[in-house]
Amino acid sequence: MSDYIFGKNSVLELLSQEKRNVNKILFSKGIHSDAKINKIIDIAKEKGIVFQFVPKEKFQQFSEFSHQGVVAYVSPIEYIELEDFLEKPINSSCGQTHKKIIILDGVEDPHNFGSIVRTAVCAGFDAILMPSRRNSIVNSTVEKSSAGAINHIDIIMVNSLSGAVDKLKNNNFWIIATDGASKDNYFEIDYTGMNFAIVMGSEKSGISQNILKKSDFKVKIPMCNNFDSLNVANAASIIMYESVKQITQKSNLIV
Repeated sequence: MSDYIFGKNSVLELLSQEKRNVNKILFSKGIHSDAKINKIIDIAKEKGIVFQFVPKEKFQQFSEFSHQGVVAYVSPIEYIELEDFLEKPINSSCGQTHKKIIILDGVEDPHNFGSIVRTAVCAGFDAILMPSRRNSIVNSTVEKSSAGAINHIDIIMVNSLSGAVDKLKNNNFWIIATDGASKDNYFEIDYTGMNFAIVMGSEKSGISQNILKKSDFKVKIPMCNNFDSLNVANAASIIMYESVKQITQKSNLIV
């Protein structure tokens, strides 16, 4: 089974990583050659990856995507086991001394998923954890929306989100759930000095009650008027960078 990755930037990011096998790269005939196209070709030659220039008609099947005349056929992404992730060393970027991850509970829109991944990588998060059901899978839309960031972070898929939360708690993780009904604001939590997981839920139904009950903290983003409609990807970005701010300030690190 193969998936597709679209666009010059996403394909370049893909080629710079070793997480997925690239089976073939297609270029649309007549595509304007530039530095990125040339670099893709150079890397493909270096790695022995098959590439072809094909008629524009071949790209009609991808017309709904912003492919820029470049499509890579890739093997499905390799997910990491939660147990293996827990044994990995801490990412020390941005003054971090503990692990931090994002849990997606019912985030089904691949564009939101990709945006969250992109921010998580920029904010130095270690992993994205998601259930195998009722959640977007990693596909070409996620790859494109993340601008290739999906290749720079561990993706953990679990059969039981509840069981995964229990395992995290047993391994000294604090669970921070986002809940609009919470009395605590997201910036009132101290994110420093602990392993933590931020849980983001579906825009329609939020976080499941079972996960909310297991959470150690419940936080909200305050709204300045009666228009409770923050996009889940935007909400995740706000909270992730609050943790970055606190951690970098505590470590006296200037980024």
